[in-house]
Amino acid sequence: MPSMPNDLTLYDEVVVPDMVTAKRTSPLTEMGASGLKHSAGVVDEEFLPALRGRKAIQIYREMSNNDPTVGSLLFTINQLLRAVTWRVEAPDNTPDSTKASDFVESCMDDMSHTWDDMISDILTDLVYGWSWHEIVYKKRIGPWEKDPRKKSKYDDGLIGWRKIPIRAQETWQRWIFDQDGGIKGMVQLAPPMYQSVLIPIEKSLLFRFSTVKNNPEGQSMLRNSYRPWFFKKRLEEFEAIGVERDLAGMPVAKVPVEYMEASVKAPGSDKAKTFASFKKLVSNVRRDEHEGIVLPSMYDKETKQPLFEFELMSAGGSRQFDTSGIIQRYEQRILMTVLADFIMVGHEGTGSYALHVDKTGIFRAALNSIAQSIADVFNRHAIPRLFELNAWKMDELPKIVPNNVDPPDLTQLAGFMTAMGGLGMEWFPDPELEKFLRETAHLPELPDEVLEMRRQMALQHNVMTAADQQMQFLGMQQKAQMIGQGYTPEQAQMAAAQPSPEMAAQEQISQYKGQAIADQDPDVVGAKQKELEMTTQQQLAAKGDPVGEKGGIAAIEEQRAQADHKRTKEMEGLKSKGATRQDVLAQRAHQRQIALEKLKQKSAQQKAKAAASKPKPKGKK
Repeated sequence: MPSMPNDLTLYDEVVVPDMVTAKRTSPLTEMGASGLKHSAGVVDEEFLPALRGRKAIQIYREMSNNDPTVGSLLFTINQLLRAVTWRVEAPDNTPDSTKASDFVESCMDDMSHTWDDMISDILTDLVYGWSWHEIVYKKRIGPWEKDPRKKSKYDDGLIGWRKIPIRAQETWQRWIFDQDGGIKGMVQLAPPMYQSVLIPIEKSLLFRFSTVKNNPEGQSMLRNSYRPWFFKKRLEEFEAIGVERDLAGMPVAKVPVEYMEASVKAPGSDKAKTFASFKKLVSNVRRDEHEGIVLPSMYDKETKQPLFEFELMSAGGSRQFDTSGIIQRYEQRILMTVLADFIMVGHEGTGSYALHVDKTGIFRAALNSIAQSIADVFNRHAIPRLFELNAWKMDELPKIVPNNVDPPDLTQLAGFMTAMGGLGMEWFPDPELEKFLRETAHLPELPDEVLEMRRQMALQHNVMTAADQQMQFLGMQQKAQMIGQGYTPEQAQMAAAQPSPEMAAQEQISQYKGQAIADQDPDVVGAKQKELEMTTQQQLAAKGDPVGEKGGIAAIEEQRAQADHKRTKEMEGLKSKGATRQDVLAQRAHQRQIALEKLKQKSAQQKAKAAASKPKPKGKK
């Protein structure tokens, strides 16, 4: 076999034995196909004739609307997914990303229908396999507009979602495919006009339960339930007929033999018509409010017996088959196809609670994947088109994210947090975690201003924790350097206890950061105000001035402002000389260290002088 070049665009033709001749092509060209069988816009993948095209839509509609087992399953799924909270996540914390996520969230809440109602329409893809929705846009002019194409809660002039309505499955006429097998649109034939309308895919969203072969019809969630549903339906009909016959008895009519022969020899004779009437009578007899039979009073001339008789023959004994058990088995198989057989727990009289919990967990995990598939369609198609219409270019767009269908168990969550807290993990302060715990436990929500204050406190806590770790690292580094210079470990430890200029500068930076954050906390600001007032009152009392005079408080505040201004001027002067903020802080820390050492020396001298001048005890020289 001849070897192919690495660059597929370079060869013109390579003859491979027993294979199709490979011709020159680009790597960007699609060569194969998905293998989806379709013709004239109709998909032909189903091997059962009853589940093809419009027949399938009718069957699945009957299953969902007329079967209690399937109805309870769909009701459970619909209500659980309607209860899911959908949020918008920004790609990062930049102002532009936050603004973009707020815009998407406003569009979700600014449609003519609710988001939950749209989710219910989307979930019809579970029944039929697919759900087609057309995106209708509007220009957000304001709430006073009467034109629905302009009416909005917002007046920013942006293009938003007006509505995303469903295009019912029974109105489908045919699909439109491109030459590569891609879906280009759907042709709809809807009442009351019954005119064919092409809805392009660029203006639509297609939700599918399964995307095998890129089939626009997907595959219904009820497809594997069709066989047990079919047998269950027939058995229920037979059971109802049997019960009716057992209650009413089997109808029996006695007719002379010449009447029966006349139906064959002379079909149009009176005897033949009488025999046909009796046949219709025994097949249509019912026990209801209209029951009753009228028979002719005719007797045989020779035997003197009635020519016509009618009676209800009762069946003796019991049936050989338990139809209730068979029907229940098919109901269980219908639920097993979608992992929802836990619905039968309790109806059978058996079943453990642990098994029930495990099965519901698997079912909820399946629902989470369904919710995520819905979000993926919006994130991949709806949101990029929305930003493109608004000429809003971003490297990464916001995403719609559904919350978990299965909320965490509070007992297990508390045990996990307790165990991790014992290992040293610090859970609080964390406002986002507190918000999540309150939502999970259905506790009252905190106001936005309290959450913002908690966020600032958490940020201050993180800054101080990082500063402490940095101080410890600098202390260990200083100790290692002194040991390397020949100091003993004890001397290095004593020296490390005294902060170096770098450590003092780091501590000062941390204090500045923490103070900047604390200045935004209302509680901290209030406490500082009270402290300032108490200090002012003490100073005024020491000077003998009236404590309540506003002039005294203003004087103290002016002194503090002058000191702050002096430090700011000093900082600006050093920066003009090329010094950085950390250099300035380090210089200040060094000056404070020198002043501290002088103060210690002066204190030691005073103590020594005091000890020398202290009189000696008597009896001692």
